[in-house]
Amino acid sequence: MIRSSITVIIGLPLLAYFLGSIPWGLVLTRWFTSIDIRQQGSGNIGATNVSRLAGMPLGLLTLIGDLTKGALPVYLSGRVIGLDPVAHQVFISITALAAFGGHLFPLYLKLHGGGKGVATALGCFSVISPPAVSISLVTFALVVWMSHRVSAGSLSAAVVLTPSVWWCERSLVYSICSLLIVLLIFVRHRENIRRLMNGSEPKFGHPPEDR
Repeated sequence: MIRSSITVIIGLPLLAYFLGSIPWGLVLTRWFTSIDIRQQGSGNIGATNVSRLAGMPLGLLTLIGDLTKGALPVYLSGRVIGLDPVAHQVFISITALAAFGGHLFPLYLKLHGGGKGVATALGCFSVISPPAVSISLVTFALVVWMSHRVSAGSLSAAVVLTPSVWWCERSLVYSICSLLIVLLIFVRHRENIRRLMNGSEPKFGHPPEDR
């Protein structure tokens, strides 16, 4: 357990932001390939673009890294003691939003070129509400299976997250946190939504046109 203090209350969200800012897709592809994923494919630093351009193993490592940077700080915030239940939920939610925000606006990339946040959000809520994440994962798998498009699965999983969090946790704080994250996920997927609507979104396993 971690006893609450000013240092912990301020430090854990900062740590979450610093961890969330690590662009694992960019780091891994620079270590193991000569590819700059920001300049090829979709230009995104997430696991899907890494898988398409650098192969499934690096894509999976990117996914694990993005999941972990969401899950670890939220797990640590859940170990803090000395806060009342509502304040603790607010603290955990702030920590989750900090990790998620780091992925979208990474410090190490000067706040530009961040990912779309789905894996990091999944990492955060796998700690906050594992049953809700399970519902989202089933939704994701079904939609990807039917549409063969990862973006469609990601957006569908995001849609069901907030009602699933409310149904499983009955927490207004966590539900608001998930809603904020879902709205940002949709903003980051606006180009995917446009392509889905006009039928030009690439299927999984098919390379997109370079930007």
